[in-house]
Amino acid sequence: MKITEKLREKLSGLYEALSRYPLTVIFLTAAAVVNAMAIHQDVDYTKYLLTYVVGASLGFTLQAAWERFFYKTSHRLALMGLCLVLTLGYFLIVRQYTTTSVETWIRTSVALLALLIAYIWVPVIKSRISFNESFMIAFKALFNSLLFSGVIFLGITLILAAVDLLLFKVPEKSYIHALNIVGMLFAPIYFLSLIPVYPGESDKNRFPEEIEANQEKITRSASCPKFLEILISYIIIPLLSVYTVILVIYIATNITGPFWTDNRLEPMLVGFAVGVILVYILSSRLENKFAVYFRKIFPKVLVPIVVFQIVSSVLRTQDTGITYGRYYVILFGIFAAVTGVLLSLMPVRKNGIIAALLIGFAAISIIPPVDAFTVSRANQVAMLTSVLIENNMLGDDTVTPNATVSEEDKKTISDTISYLSMMGYTKDIPYLGADFDLYDNFYNTFGFYRYQENPYGQGSVYLSLDQGSPLSISGYDTFVVVNFYYQDTKSTSLVCDFEKDGKIYTLTQEKTPSPGALRLTDEAGEELITVNMQDVFDHFDTSAGGNYTTSKDAMSAEEATYTQGNDKADISLVAMFLNIEKSGAETVYNGDFYVLIKIK
Repeated sequence: MKITEKLREKLSGLYEALSRYPLTVIFLTAAAVVNAMAIHQDVDYTKYLLTYVVGASLGFTLQAAWERFFYKTSHRLALMGLCLVLTLGYFLIVRQYTTTSVETWIRTSVALLALLIAYIWVPVIKSRISFNESFMIAFKALFNSLLFSGVIFLGITLILAAVDLLLFKVPEKSYIHALNIVGMLFAPIYFLSLIPVYPGESDKNRFPEEIEANQEKITRSASCPKFLEILISYIIIPLLSVYTVILVIYIATNITGPFWTDNRLEPMLVGFAVGVILVYILSSRLENKFAVYFRKIFPKVLVPIVVFQIVSSVLRTQDTGITYGRYYVILFGIFAAVTGVLLSLMPVRKNGIIAALLIGFAAISIIPPVDAFTVSRANQVAMLTSVLIENNMLGDDTVTPNATVSEEDKKTISDTISYLSMMGYTKDIPYLGADFDLYDNFYNTFGFYRYQENPYGQGSVYLSLDQGSPLSISGYDTFVVVNFYYQDTKSTSLVCDFEKDGKIYTLTQEKTPSPGALRLTDEAGEELITVNMQDVFDHFDTSAGGNYTTSKDAMSAEEATYTQGNDKADISLVAMFLNIEKSGAETVYNGDFYVLIKIK
C-alpha cells in the first residue's frame, strides 16, 4: 500500500508541475523535439535548443517570483509575457551569428546558472523559510531527479538491447533518442515537481488545507537525511580540513617563490572555494561539533587563501593578458572573498546574501561593457598590437612578417592570436582581415610558425605537406618514399636499388641511433653520401630555442624540402608529414618523406 501511495504522490507531483510551470513544459517539449530532429537529421539546431532551454529557465524562475510576490492571474500572465519577450530577445541575439561560438555558450551557461540560483533564492526572500532550507530542497531534488533519470534510462537501454538481440534490429539512434527524452524532458520536470510551493502572496489563492500540505512538504523536503549528515560531517569536512592544511603549507613555504606563477594551483584554489561555500550552506542547519567547527573556522580561512589566489591571478595577466577564463577566476575570487567575510560576520540564516552576490557577479560577467568577453577582447587586441608595433611589424593596418623577433614575443603573438581566433575575434581586427585563418595564414602573416605552451615546457613540432602543392622532380634520377618512425633497436633496411648509366646504386636506411640516417652507396659498396636525419629534423625544429609547441599545416613543397649534396650526389627530402614529439622524457622523431636522388 505504501508503494502505491508513493507512486501516486510522485505522479501527482508531476501533474502539478505541468500545471504550475506551463511555459517551462512547453519550452522543454520544444527543446526535446528540436534535439530529436538534430539527432535524426544530423543538422545543427543549437541556436533553437539554447533558446528553448533559456525560455524554460526563465519560465520556472518567473513562476517562483509570481508565487512569492504576486497572486493575481493578470500578474502571472504578465510575467509569462515577459518570459516570451526575453526568450525572443535571446533568440534574435544568437541567430545573427553563423555558428554558436564559445562566447555564446559561456554567456548562456552563466545566465542559466544565475537563473537557477534565482529560482532557489527568490521564493525565500524575506520569508520565514531560509535560503539554507531552499538550497537543501533543491539539492535533494537535483540528486533524486538525476538518480531516477539514470535508472529509467538504464532500464530503457536494457529493454532496447534485449529487443535488438532477441526480436528485431533496433535503430542505433534509438538509444540517444531515449536519452534525449529522459534528460531533456523527464529529468527537469521531475526536478521541478519535487520543489514545494513556498509561502508567499500566491497563498491568497489557496485553501488552508493546501497551505498546510505545502508547509509539511517544505519541512519534509528541507530536512537533512541522516546519510547526508554523516557524509558531510564525518567525511567531507575532515577531508576538506586536510586539504586546507596542505594548501596552507604549500602557500606558506612558497610565498616567495613558485606560488605566484604556479598554474596548477589556480584551479585547486577555485575548487577549494567552491567546496567550502557549498559545504557551508549544506551544513548550515547541522548542530554536531564538526559542522559547528566548520562554520566558525572555514569562512575565516577562506578569505586569505582566496585573496592570495586573486593576487596571483592578477600578476599572471601581466604575461598572458586577460582571457575570459582568467576574468572568471579573478571575479570568482572576489566573490569568494566577499562571501567569506560575510559568512564570518552574519548569522547562518542570512546566507541568502550569497545567492544575491552570485547573481550580481554573474550579470556583471555577461553584460557589456565590463563583461568577460568585451574586456578580454580589448585586452588581447591591445597586447597583440603593442607587441607588433614594438617589433616594427605593424604599419598602415598591414602586418610585416618578421622571423627575428624574440622567443618571448613569438609566444605572446602566438598566444594572443590563438585566443582571438578561438573566440572568432580576428575578423574584426583590421590588420588581419576577415579571412584570416590561424592554420593557413599564421606563418605567412608573421614570418614564424605558431607555437603554444605545453605542460612539459618543451617544443613538440607538427608539420604536414599541402597535398595540392606541385613538386618538381626534374633533374633527379629516382624518386622514393621513406618512412622514419621511432625505433628502440638497431636495424638497417634496404630502401631501394636503382640503375643509372649501367651502374647499380643502393639506398639504405639506418634507423639507429634515432632518428637514423639515409646512406647512398654504389655497386662496389662505396659510400657516396649520407644524410643524418637528425640534421633534417633539426631543420624543421623551428622552436629549437623556445619551449612551445610548433604547428604548421599545409606547407608548400618548397617549405617542406631539405637538400644535402656533395660532388658525388644530391639528396632532397620533402616532408609529407613530420612530428617531433617532446612531451615525454625522450624526444621521438617520426616522419614520412619523398626522397629524390641525383647522381653526379
